[in-house]
Amino acid sequence: MVEKKTKKRVKKLREKIRKHEYKYYVLDNPEIADYEYDKLMKELENLEEKFPELKTEDSPTQRVGGEPRDEFKRVEHSTQVLSLDNAFGKDELKDFDDRIKRNLSTDNYEYIVEHKIDGLSAILRYEDSTLNIGATRGNGRVGEDVTHNLKTINSIPLKLRKENIDLELRGEVFIKKDGFKELNKNREEAEKKSFANPRNAAAGSIRQLDPKIAAKRPLSFIAYDLVEFEDSKKNINSHLQALEFLKELGFNINWYQKCNDISEVIEVCEKWVEKREDIDFEIDGMVIKINQLSLREKLGSTSKNPRWAIAYKFPAQQKTTKVKDIEVTVGRTGALTPNAVLEPVFLDGSTVSRASLHNEDEVKRKDVRINDTVLVQKAGDVIPEVVKVIKEKRTGNEKEFEMPNKCPVCGEEVFREEDEAITRCTNISCPAQRKESILHFVSRDAMDIEGVGPSIIAQLLNNDLIEDYADLYYLKKNDLIDLKRMAEKSSKNVIEAIKASKDRDLNRLIYALGIRHVGSNASRILTENYYSIENLKSADKDELVKINEIGPVMAESIVNFFKNENNLTVLKKLREADVKMEKNKSEKEKPQYLKEKSFVFTGALDHYTRREASALVRKYGGEVKSSVSSKTSYLVVGDNSGSKYEQAQDLDVDILNEDEFMELLKGGH
Repeated sequence: MVEKKTKKRVKKLREKIRKHEYKYYVLDNPEIADYEYDKLMKELENLEEKFPELKTEDSPTQRVGGEPRDEFKRVEHSTQVLSLDNAFGKDELKDFDDRIKRNLSTDNYEYIVEHKIDGLSAILRYEDSTLNIGATRGNGRVGEDVTHNLKTINSIPLKLRKENIDLELRGEVFIKKDGFKELNKNREEAEKKSFANPRNAAAGSIRQLDPKIAAKRPLSFIAYDLVEFEDSKKNINSHLQALEFLKELGFNINWYQKCNDISEVIEVCEKWVEKREDIDFEIDGMVIKINQLSLREKLGSTSKNPRWAIAYKFPAQQKTTKVKDIEVTVGRTGALTPNAVLEPVFLDGSTVSRASLHNEDEVKRKDVRINDTVLVQKAGDVIPEVVKVIKEKRTGNEKEFEMPNKCPVCGEEVFREEDEAITRCTNISCPAQRKESILHFVSRDAMDIEGVGPSIIAQLLNNDLIEDYADLYYLKKNDLIDLKRMAEKSSKNVIEAIKASKDRDLNRLIYALGIRHVGSNASRILTENYYSIENLKSADKDELVKINEIGPVMAESIVNFFKNENNLTVLKKLREADVKMEKNKSEKEKPQYLKEKSFVFTGALDHYTRREASALVRKYGGEVKSSVSSKTSYLVVGDNSGSKYEQAQDLDVDILNEDEFMELLKGGH
């Protein structure tokens, strides 16, 4: 039996430690020395060790990291995490503002401009003011549960500073510049590979299985968006109110400035181009958002981007270096791409030693030659590219580049169509194409076969163990044991990972096939319209182009893919290996009678959690929104409903109680 005074002391210690964590990590205004803080933490650890029944998930002691996990769980986001459209200059910002004006038919709105932090997005859910789940963005619909790692970040409160709060928010995990330098210095001393940049270091820290590693990294967190919150006593109608509320709850919030029009926005963005180096962490641009939440709802989103926000990307930093050579690589579609091999140069937080020259015409247009001095930058702060040749520095030792007339990998003829800038290898059995197509097939967004990387694929091809990605499903453990860096256990793990991938969702298989122009989003759209590979195979171009977001080029590519005999042979092998090539039976049988219907929930339901009810709506084709608008189809009302009930009445939105909602789910309306 734990004495009352011990319980009281544990509670007092937690309150003190949380207060000092907030002062130190959020307000940057510590009240006590590190030594005194450590003494408080040590006393709490000792009491929790002596009385384990007093240990709780939100205790400050839980930041140190628990046992390593075997794998990440998948987390379905309550609201899809969309990416932002980009603007690269003031003209594009003005175009964005023009679109806002047209869609709202008014100029009575204001903008909030924030730093675009260069880190890893994270989604946090709190229930009863306690951190419940922390997840990565993932593909925007489903992320990974990384709660165990996020708990180690001191600027993420395990317990909010107000009681009885349920909410969901988004923010950025990042590493400050000084912390990054120190981290790499320690890694070099330990003879470990340095991180390329702070963003990679932050992502690598969060996306690994041992929380003790994350606990040792200098990770920080800034909140930038309140996704879901409901309290009839706390009306939040603007982004500014949301940020200030998050600040009250104990979060570091993003820097922001309110602007009354786009000219003020442009002025702020241009100012920060010059000042970006003054901040102690990396930013790669500014984010511009409509402040009023009701106007955001009215503007809505495309399938990829919100219409009420845009990212202004800073002009790329540029540096000079020399072109040591020009090498040609072959991609999975047979495209030959010339690449400049550069003298290494440090640019935008990482060392650059190669840059794409895109195609033969681009090399000629820029007149890039071997031994040239060139200006390089990261396009969109990501892909290195040659901006221009500094011709004044030519010495006469420069050599002109010529695109090879034979594939540099297989030696077969290459071909360039008259209306294309791309030269392609015509050999469908080219090892380079095969390797790249298999790498694409096993990638995370495709079939996600863990343990099958470039090295193993190269060895499998070189040893004639596979010819294409379908052959992966016919491998045996003994085929792998003799390969480099493979042993009994790792061979077994790879075979199990391949076997597990047979049951992936249909959209991932479609994406994995590597159909030209068909990305992961198009694969999802195709899955909504076709229930199997066989079903999709029978579609013609006219039928495909009628689908929203499937254009004529993509449609023709899909039709041509299923006409190719080699592709049909590969599909047959996949089918015979029992790879799932259609939707789950339950998916096919679920009628999408809620399609084009949007739902908002308020109050507590008796039979479902909010997440369960939302999942059911999506299963039958409906959408779930966080706020009521004139476009809302139904407001579902539970106990202790908030202000959304009155908003729905004012907007003449259909209001359902839980029984009526359950009846609707049965197809009763």
